[in-house]
Amino acid sequence: MVVKKFYGATTRDALRQVRDELGPDALILSNRQIAGGGVEIMAVADADVAALTSIQSTPIAAKVGPRAAQNGARLIHSAQHERTEPTPTPLNRALARSYAIADEDQEPTLDDVPAEEVPQVVRSNRPPRAPAAPAPQVAPPAPRNAPEPPRRALPNFSFEDDDAHDALSPAPVNGEAMEDIAREIRLLRGLLESQIAGMAWGELSKHAPEKLEALRQLLAAGFCPALSRQLIDKMPGGLTLDAGMRWVKAALAHNLPAMGNHDALIERGGIVALIGPTGVGKTTTVAKLAARCALTHGPQSVALLTTDSYRIGAQDQLRIYGRIIGIPVHDVKDDTDLELTLADLADRHLVLIDTVGMGQRDQRIVEQLRLFDVDAVQTVLLLAANAAPATLDDVARRYKNAHLTGCILTKLDEAMSLGGCLDVAIRHKLALHFVTNGQRVPEDLHVARVDYLVDRAFRNQHDSGVFQLQRDEYPLYMGSQDAPLDFTLNVGGVRG
Repeated sequence: MVVKKFYGATTRDALRQVRDELGPDALILSNRQIAGGGVEIMAVADADVAALTSIQSTPIAAKVGPRAAQNGARLIHSAQHERTEPTPTPLNRALARSYAIADEDQEPTLDDVPAEEVPQVVRSNRPPRAPAAPAPQVAPPAPRNAPEPPRRALPNFSFEDDDAHDALSPAPVNGEAMEDIAREIRLLRGLLESQIAGMAWGELSKHAPEKLEALRQLLAAGFCPALSRQLIDKMPGGLTLDAGMRWVKAALAHNLPAMGNHDALIERGGIVALIGPTGVGKTTTVAKLAARCALTHGPQSVALLTTDSYRIGAQDQLRIYGRIIGIPVHDVKDDTDLELTLADLADRHLVLIDTVGMGQRDQRIVEQLRLFDVDAVQTVLLLAANAAPATLDDVARRYKNAHLTGCILTKLDEAMSLGGCLDVAIRHKLALHFVTNGQRVPEDLHVARVDYLVDRAFRNQHDSGVFQLQRDEYPLYMGSQDAPLDFTLNVGGVRG
């Protein structure tokens, strides 16, 4: 006989489950409210009840014994490996009432039940309880001089939940499986983003082909998808392609800060430290700025400092420039030395500091920036225009400090596209002081003209067609570059 438990939010739901699984003639053994809300019903199929009642057809000897309900409870008690509990549970009471079928004159006992008709499985869909400690069982007193009945080995009862709970218990998951799952999720996300980007690209090509072409030109020029997408979203509708591109260039120039068409850095003077990664041209740029300042204010108005004691010949190179220009060069080893040297050079109009070139991931950058954490010192970041846009973005983030006043774009003569460096200057709000396009001192130092730089960024985009995307590849590229926006373009008052 199989006893099952059913759970439902209401009694109606639980009864519907009983009727669907056991039929309309099923016997309800018990019902109760459970913790957390809901109803629990214990039921048995009508056919199982009929099979149990057939036990009565077996001839048994008449004897005086305990009540039939106690016999049913004793059967459940033996099925649970002879466990004893302080008080009978609702399951014991219900099964006792179901198994106890009394006759008019005689009552069957546990010893009278044939072994082949003992129920084999009591099924349930509840988690099994923890086994209780075994306790000695008190046997009923046997009649005097009565022969001891033969003991029959009863089979162990098993609950349906035992196997189900083991099957449903979570198996230990190793790290490799989790990595595979994460990889699959990333793959599905990429496919979904590509599909959405393709649909958005198709809608844009239908309703605003001019914006689509402007977006394609921005991406081809080297501007990042985040900036290009925001710029196209703010672009007025109804413009032709030429008018739209004029508006795009004007918006870029409006958001690209510059110092103007004069030598503001040299005219303002002060203490300026040039910082940046290795090979960006700091020493040469220091010499160019010093030469221009000497031509304007005289050699006695400028002085050079260097903290580069790592590169072989670095200080010698700067001293050669100093002898040519006619200005002194001092080397600085620590913050105390820097403070004393700056105090001696207080009468100078412009003091330029050449720093050690370090990769943007070098841990010593923090120490170098701490050296210039003085109110009187302003820092200028040098960005190589021929570097990859992602590298320039990393440089700008890692060299950012409280005294940063702007940047100088170097090696414009070696860059195939200016979109990447202009993009970094716009997003990080770095004011352009100068641009350099060669090694000549000081001829190859120029004031940054924003309109010229933006126009040149779009003119050079077709020179390297090998690295340009095809038209049908732009939706996939945009779908894979969905980065969060950490900046906002200002297009107020921009006219094409």
